[in-house]
Amino acid sequence: MDGVSHFEIPTDDKSKSEEFYGQVFGWLITDVPVQMGGGTGSYTSAMTVATDPTTMAPIEPGGINGAIRDRTGEIKAPVITITVDSVDAHLKKVTDAGGRVVEGKQTIENLGHYAYVADPDGNVIGLWENVAR
Repeated sequence: MDGVSHFEIPTDDKSKSEEFYGQVFGWLITDVPVQMGGGTGSYTSAMTVATDPTTMAPIEPGGINGAIRDRTGEIKAPVITITVDSVDAHLKKVTDAGGRVVEGKQTIENLGHYAYVADPDGNVIGLWENVAR
């Protein structure tokens, strides 16, 4: 069974959202540089529980961390992300089951691969595949 491992909250005003979630819930909001798609980008991490510094996985049982991201035409509402063994295999499973690919497989260097898909009702879901260590 594949489990929920991450969340993303889309925003139109990142700094306002960062302040809100940090102030209201005490989350640690951090801009993290990442290597994505052959270039360097920034990812706004929302830490709700402590993580293992090597794997970045939550060390608290049941804990899920997430991110604050820019809202797009396709990603308008919060997204849950599910860890899978293979993003490629799950992209096929999604389309075979009547869903669609929203954003194809991308790589975050030294961490893993991700994609966004939509279920038949249009709900966007993230897929995540860890890099083998």
